[in-house]
Amino acid sequence: MSNPLIRSMIIVAVIGLVIKVIAVYKETIIAGSFGLGEIIDTFSVAVLVPTFIQSVFINSIKNLFIPNYITELKNNGNKGSFQALVILITIGVSLFSCIIAYFGTDLFLNLVYSEFPETYLPLIKDQLYFVLPCLFFWGISSVLSGLLEVSNRFLISTLAELFPLLTMIFFLIFLKDQFGHMVLAYGTFAGSIIGFSYLLFFSIRYNDFELKKPVLNDNSRLMIKQLPPKISSSFLTAMNNYIDQFFVGQLVIGSLAAINYGNRLPAFGVTIVIMALGSVLLPHFSRLVNEDLKSAYHQLFKALKLVLGIGVFLVIVGVFMSDWIVELWLERGKFTHKHTLKVSGIQQILLISVPFNICTLIMVKFLTSINKNQFMAWISLANLILNVILNFILIKYYDVFGLVMSTTIVLILGSIFYFSYTYKQYKLIR
Repeated sequence: MSNPLIRSMIIVAVIGLVIKVIAVYKETIIAGSFGLGEIIDTFSVAVLVPTFIQSVFINSIKNLFIPNYITELKNNGNKGSFQALVILITIGVSLFSCIIAYFGTDLFLNLVYSEFPETYLPLIKDQLYFVLPCLFFWGISSVLSGLLEVSNRFLISTLAELFPLLTMIFFLIFLKDQFGHMVLAYGTFAGSIIGFSYLLFFSIRYNDFELKKPVLNDNSRLMIKQLPPKISSSFLTAMNNYIDQFFVGQLVIGSLAAINYGNRLPAFGVTIVIMALGSVLLPHFSRLVNEDLKSAYHQLFKALKLVLGIGVFLVIVGVFMSDWIVELWLERGKFTHKHTLKVSGIQQILLISVPFNICTLIMVKFLTSINKNQFMAWISLANLILNVILNFILIKYYDVFGLVMSTTIVLILGSIFYFSYTYKQYKLIR
């Protein structure tokens, strides 16, 4: 705990765990309020495109902004001009995305959700048009959050994720009758504004936020040049999930539910660890590579050894306890022991990929800090192609287990490719 880096990771991990618990409680309220009716279906579709834009475009901008902003500070650059440039890029990407989503809604719905009842379409549009403006608040909030993380204010930046959850819970409990089918959209919009206001307040209070006339320099040009490969990498990585959803649709009924249940424990572990490591390591590596690149590589390799060692041990324990965990968690009523064995098998396969997945995400943070985004775009494309090929082959022989086997193999091979490339870069500076 005397190490500030470890202390920051523990703080983010604990808050991340609290956020996950509150998120589960929110989902419980939503399920109790609307069941599996049209409001849930239409809202899920309405937020699909905005959240995809956020994960691919906005998060890519934040991940590029942090290392280049630290370089700007290191070189005594104009931080106000750099911040203003990033804000303008974020607003521009958000505006462009909103326009495309607005005019492409009908085409998207007709292509993907043509089987939906006609009554769903106006409900989806009503909610989508109210959720789309959230992109502006999400985008600027991501920049403000990055500024706080650069200043090591991880507690403040992580707490910001609580406000959208608490706002939604408030709307569901007290305003559901007034807003009807729009309550989820209104809650999302209000939560984005409150979260943005919270981050803006603390960014100004600690003098982290400063806007001046945007000016291009060598550092900002490098950041802009890195944006296309970074976005491409994020897009191709996100597409893997949609590809898997397509293949799940070809399997027997219940396969999607089995995969969702089997992925809960592995996904939970990855999410908590990455919330703790990702937020802290990107600014840490970005500072270190500007001071001592060789030392940065040594810290990276040390972190990878630690994560892989602890991860493998926990995975072995999880694999042996998998049947018991699923049985204790789910086996009741119509969920039989046969279902337990199926979900447990899926869970065991996915657990194997967890330490490799975490190592990959750590290496992604490091490679982002040294602006090696073009390589990551090519690896993401290779992983996507390999995932499609393996899905076709393994599903034929192993059904739903083949799908998760494909995911695990891709994650393991991807981690090996990332490490090989990273170690090659390290050898160049030795």
